[in-house]
Amino acid sequence: MQRATLLTLSLWLVALGLGAWTLAQLPLTEISHSIAALTTPQWIFWLALNALIIVLLGLRWQLLTKALGAPVRLIKLLLIRQAGQAVSFITPGPQFGGEPLQVYWLYQYGLPLRKALLALGLDRFFELWVNFSVLLLAVLLLFSGIADNHNQGNISSAGIGNIASDWKTALLPLLIFLGLMLSLAWVVIKQPQWIHNRLERIAARWQHNHRLNNIHQHWQSLGDDLRIALAHQKIRFLLAILLSLLGWVGLLGELYMILQFVGIDVGLHSFLIILVAMRMALLLPMPGGVGTLEASVLWSFHTLNLPASAALGLIALMRLRDAIVLLLGLACLRASNSTRAQADTIAQG
Repeated sequence: MQRATLLTLSLWLVALGLGAWTLAQLPLTEISHSIAALTTPQWIFWLALNALIIVLLGLRWQLLTKALGAPVRLIKLLLIRQAGQAVSFITPGPQFGGEPLQVYWLYQYGLPLRKALLALGLDRFFELWVNFSVLLLAVLLLFSGIADNHNQGNISSAGIGNIASDWKTALLPLLIFLGLMLSLAWVVIKQPQWIHNRLERIAARWQHNHRLNNIHQHWQSLGDDLRIALAHQKIRFLLAILLSLLGWVGLLGELYMILQFVGIDVGLHSFLIILVAMRMALLLPMPGGVGTLEASVLWSFHTLNLPASAALGLIALMRLRDAIVLLLGLACLRASNSTRAQADTIAQG
């Protein structure tokens, strides 16, 4: 019990410390100017769009838990998801870090450990696969449209050379990652027995070890759960992909909306340059992309000959959004720990 309390306290100290560090990096002066410029309808629509994105991704996760025969209430999944996202935001790494806690909370809510792992693994697989697919599509669209923008005078000759060089550098890792993801999906769906045979061969030497044999049995059960879900829940998986795409539509709409807020009206390819630069910056191992995101926005605005004041406004509003989501996630983290403490008290009583 003391270890659990110490772990909870440590997590809170780390979370609050990194959260304070993140907030300290925000352009507070620009944030205040940007907030003052927003009207009440703009505030409502912006916050409602972000809430809709969060709900869509929560619904995707709920679909996946139902596909595994272990449904969880949407409100609980939203609580777990936002708490995990808060931890991921303030830890170094490309949007990872809160997954162990999410598995723990799913397990505490009654899911078998293997199904908790599988539900989270599928959700992250869908998210990564769709995110990198959209990012790759955006890069390919940029290749097809850079020359048109150059001819129209939107991008200078030096700018077109820099963009082409940077995107060519980014294209190969994206193709490799997506190729690996698609290959993994194909093997899991079409060749599950191949995976099973390899695991059997690896585990053969340890069959007489009780602990390792139990682990092997858990992995075998996990594989069985996945095969059953893939065989009988195709509709739910397709709907999960659709919800992922709708979430991306919401993200694109939010970026376009913020650009309108700061007085920037760009064409498709200029919009894609800003989008891809920002998404690539978030892949770098910095908590919440602090520093890298700001640099990517300033670089893209400079390349497109857009005013620096608008770039600072965009950074300010996006960081304000991040701060709100972070505070919401920390509140969910506290609520998750409180729910667990209450469950322990009831169990002991």
